[in-house]
Amino acid sequence: MTSPSEDPPSSISADDRDTAVQRLQEAYAEGHISHEEMDEGLGQVLTARKHSELVSVLASLPEEKSATTSTIAVAGGRIRRRGPWRVPRILKVESAFGGVRLDLSRAVIEHPVVDIELQLGTGNARITVPRDAIVDIEGVHTGWKDSSYRTRRRSRPRGPRIRISGTMGFGRLKVRHARR
Repeated sequence: MTSPSEDPPSSISADDRDTAVQRLQEAYAEGHISHEEMDEGLGQVLTARKHSELVSVLASLPEEKSATTSTIAVAGGRIRRRGPWRVPRILKVESAFGGVRLDLSRAVIEHPVVDIELQLGTGNARITVPRDAIVDIEGVHTGWKDSSYRTRRRSRPRGPRIRISGTMGFGRLKVRHARR
């Protein structure tokens, strides 16, 4: 039996661990902690069994930077992003009429998890992700055509996690990994 002062065991998700690891790495990169402190913190984060253990590791770190959100919206016409552009933590894409093409293969992705929220009336969306990205399209609801995505056979789990959600009226979502 646990005493009231102890935390009940709760599962820690992979996203919780990833966020904690990122915060430790950012604190080290910004000079807030030493290399040894980062190594020790990473060991504690990776072996933590309760959320309170994660909280105690991160308590001495500076406040987390607020998540960045950006919205791209057009009533009609195309939305295109390609080349070396900076991808925010949350990207909202809204278009009543027209296609969407997002190429993240050469983009600057600073976050381990990127959420892309689509709100499209008509038109297709094509998203190219980095070769080592992990993609989740379970949150996409289409009204007319199914989404198209095939996972890579030899995907390395070190890349960013791209979560795509939202609604598409008349159009298809195609997601593919970059070839290079």
